[in-house]
Amino acid sequence: MSDSSPSQDALLEAFLEYLSVEKNCSHRTLTNYHQAITKFRETVPSFPGWASLDAEDFRDYLYECMKDEWARSTIRLHFSALRSFYKYLNRREGYTHNPIAEVQLPKAEKKLPVVLSQKQVIELIELPLKTEQSKQAPDWLPLRDSAILELFYSSGVRLSELAALDVEDFDLHNECVKVFGKGSKERVCPVGTPAAEAIHKYRNAAKVMQGPLFISKLRRRMTTRAISGMFKKYHALSDIPLNVSPHKLRHSFATHLLDHGADLRSVQTLLGHASLSTTQIYTHVSIERMKKVYDQAHPRA
Repeated sequence: MSDSSPSQDALLEAFLEYLSVEKNCSHRTLTNYHQAITKFRETVPSFPGWASLDAEDFRDYLYECMKDEWARSTIRLHFSALRSFYKYLNRREGYTHNPIAEVQLPKAEKKLPVVLSQKQVIELIELPLKTEQSKQAPDWLPLRDSAILELFYSSGVRLSELAALDVEDFDLHNECVKVFGKGSKERVCPVGTPAAEAIHKYRNAAKVMQGPLFISKLRRRMTTRAISGMFKKYHALSDIPLNVSPHKLRHSFATHLLDHGADLRSVQTLLGHASLSTTQIYTHVSIERMKKVYDQAHPRA
């Protein structure tokens, strides 16, 4: 199978169209894959065509990436794009080999999630009701911010999940929220009494009886960007040295549950993780925290 230079662009364009139309991939994924495949091709002198490449060409590329001190995650992302491209060429273009399959990549780095201490979480949650708001802000705004922070830590929901909540998704009587997570999977998350009461107070003050649960000053659904901005605002007013985000409260939620004896399967369900292996990283956080406490407290540590 021969590859002329113009056909290379045609193959890549066909692959990107396949990802967009048949796989419904995001614009970000398309951009990342296009950049990764193009970058590899540009590094091959007198590019011979995709059918003429072998595993050694990709091992050379891997060596150059590592010599340039690329992050492991970046290397794996680039090779993931190339691997997917060759799988497409195998299925749709009649290619009979996938040289990427023979290349052993560096293992992904396991970065432990950064979590807030319980004291830091409480400090953050209490800030809205202690902070003087601008004169333009409605009276109910600090109650809303307090309710959002309480709910994040109480339920462990994702930012997108919280922003999408409607009034009908919150059940005050049973203290729970109905969440639509990744893959449109529905789950019910318990909500602690402080969070349930905070939401109830906010709704009464803001007269939010239907539609979006959390609204802006213009009484429209709060965007994920607006909620993230709220976090930055209160973080700037706090003494917390870590960057604070909704995802860090989600990490803190999971880690604190495990610290206090929750089983891994229950935490997996609460977080809406499809795989238990995704949840297991929080056990490593708990062990690391336990070791730190041990080293600080034990006389013969």
